[in-house]
Amino acid sequence: MPMKKSVRLGESEFTLDVGRVARQADGSCLVRFGDTMVLVAAVAAAKPREGVDFLPLTVDYREKASAAGKIPGGFFKREGRPTETEILNSRIIDRSIRPLFPKGFAHETQVQALVLSADPQNAPDVLAATGASLALCLSDVPFAGPLATVRVGRIDGQWRVNPSFKQVEASDVNLVVSATREAICMVEGEAREVSEKDLVDALMFAYEQAQGLIRIQDELIQALGKPKRTFTPHAIDPRVAAWTREQVGGRLGQLMSIPVKLDRYHFMEAIRLDLQERVVQAFPDVEHATLDVFETLEKMHRDLVRGAIAREGRRLDGRGLTNVRPITCEVGVLPRTHGSALFTRGETQALVTTTLGTTQDEQLIENLEAEFTKKFMLHYNFPPFSVGEVRPIRGPGRREIGHGALAERSIKSMLPNHQDFPYTIRVVSDILESNGSSSMATVCGASLSLMDAGVKLHKPVAGVAMGLIKEESGFHVLTDIMGDEDHLGDMDFKVAGSRDGITGIQMDIKVTGIDRAVLERALAQAREARLHILREMEKTLAAPRPDLSPYAPRITTIQIKPERIKDVIGPGGRVIKDLVARTGCSIDVEDDGTVRVGSSDPEMAKEAIRIIRELTQEAEIGKLYMATVRKITDFGAFCEILPGTDGLLHISELSDKRVEKVSDVLREGDEVLVKVVSIDRQGKIRLSRKEALNQKPE
Repeated sequence: MPMKKSVRLGESEFTLDVGRVARQADGSCLVRFGDTMVLVAAVAAAKPREGVDFLPLTVDYREKASAAGKIPGGFFKREGRPTETEILNSRIIDRSIRPLFPKGFAHETQVQALVLSADPQNAPDVLAATGASLALCLSDVPFAGPLATVRVGRIDGQWRVNPSFKQVEASDVNLVVSATREAICMVEGEAREVSEKDLVDALMFAYEQAQGLIRIQDELIQALGKPKRTFTPHAIDPRVAAWTREQVGGRLGQLMSIPVKLDRYHFMEAIRLDLQERVVQAFPDVEHATLDVFETLEKMHRDLVRGAIAREGRRLDGRGLTNVRPITCEVGVLPRTHGSALFTRGETQALVTTTLGTTQDEQLIENLEAEFTKKFMLHYNFPPFSVGEVRPIRGPGRREIGHGALAERSIKSMLPNHQDFPYTIRVVSDILESNGSSSMATVCGASLSLMDAGVKLHKPVAGVAMGLIKEESGFHVLTDIMGDEDHLGDMDFKVAGSRDGITGIQMDIKVTGIDRAVLERALAQAREARLHILREMEKTLAAPRPDLSPYAPRITTIQIKPERIKDVIGPGGRVIKDLVARTGCSIDVEDDGTVRVGSSDPEMAKEAIRIIRELTQEAEIGKLYMATVRKITDFGAFCEILPGTDGLLHISELSDKRVEKVSDVLREGDEVLVKVVSIDRQGKIRLSRKEALNQKPE
């Protein structure tokens, strides 16, 4: 039975439409905000996938070009592989809903979000995430929703929910927040150096705004929701659990005295292999004996690490809860790159390079809203050797794209204005070693690398990942978490910023949500850690280098009159193409007459600028020019004094003496010294050879 529910959200009506389309999916809905509409459908396999110890969830967010009245580019004229925007939005949905599935649910589950209509004001990403919640809640899939996702901005000091694209550009905060009835469960966003208090206020505002969307979901679920399928999680055989604890005994306690990550992994793997070989003989009648051993060992590991933190304030590597791992920074480590830095924090290491290019290196982005170019790109790579693994390399995965986007957002507000620094900037972070928070190491390394390249950052940026251990007795926030603490803990809260405020944020949790007290504690600890990291970075490089790398192109900006642009471009672009071919320079001409010449060869850049100035210079009254006679008439000669600029040399101005015929003095092709004597309102130029006699050109 079709049904709609709506609620006012900010400046528009938010509508959930159920029962009209995609009725063979386990759950589906249409979400509308303004004229933006997203279809979300969820399906889960009838039988569980054998032999998996994780949730096999796939989320695909796709944008149909027709939604914005466009036809896709390219040869095939149809949507192809997911764009970076689609991948990032898929991750937002996945990270929001994944913690709300029951532990042990092993049914293949797929959530698909299709943008069917896109207006130029309202972003579809937050609609898709809320729609995913409703689709799952309406289905028979066990899911502890609903949740709602909203965007928060701040314009003129006022918080706005789901601001338009234009409002986001004017906002100093751009956060995407997912929340349940109880608490916030996912955060992704950027800011322009906002304070910790303001950020908490923004998150609480988002939580409050999400409740209206949760309420209308509840009404639809109550009316149309399917009964949930029977799901019985795997139960560990108590005999195997008891045997595992007995066999391990006190050996596991040694783990807390092994500070090196790979040594801990090898230690645990040795215990697993030992138990795996013997458990089959000990329990031949138990079908999943090996799995039970592994799950029991995992629980013992979890209890050991969390218990040491909760009871003693002691972590795996011996640090206190608020301590940051040792940091080392190096810059200029790669001799021929434009900028480079090696940032190491504990067992996490990022090699970050900066490359400067011209506007020809900008990235063209085509999405539903508009076509535009990116002048700053940050790419993150996570090779398998960084964690001691062997696996095929198939290009950047979703995680790599997500981590790179987080670091890019964290840095970009600190970059100089493009008018002042007209370069295209590409930063690449290669993770050489990883044990937690490699994206935040990328932020730190990127700051150092950019400054090493001579990019005039307003302020350096650093980042740190915070963790959480939440027990019945209370909660404990961890600073600078390691991989094990991320895996065994309840939160991964990444915070990046300058000395004066937060620029990037990302939060994922495994519990049902976190409240204001946890947020305030985490952000306060993150600030102290960030200031500490910045002080360590400043010991190596405190400010941008005064000059660019000698290997970076130099971009010189000159200004010409807009009406002279045609002289630089030439018919069909022939003039500028020839100039580029002759000098090897990149030449960009903007509509306002700004010309940027880029080259690694200073002499060629000077030559290109000289030619451009010649092409666009204008006649000046009183100035001498060596002119070329282009046409002879009875009353005078038309002479070219500059490329594309002619003037009339009247017969009376040819000589001090009377001249009967112009051809007695001049012929076409002759070069003659002339002086500009006047320029009228129509731009007509009068020349004089008589006044130029016995003078030399300037």
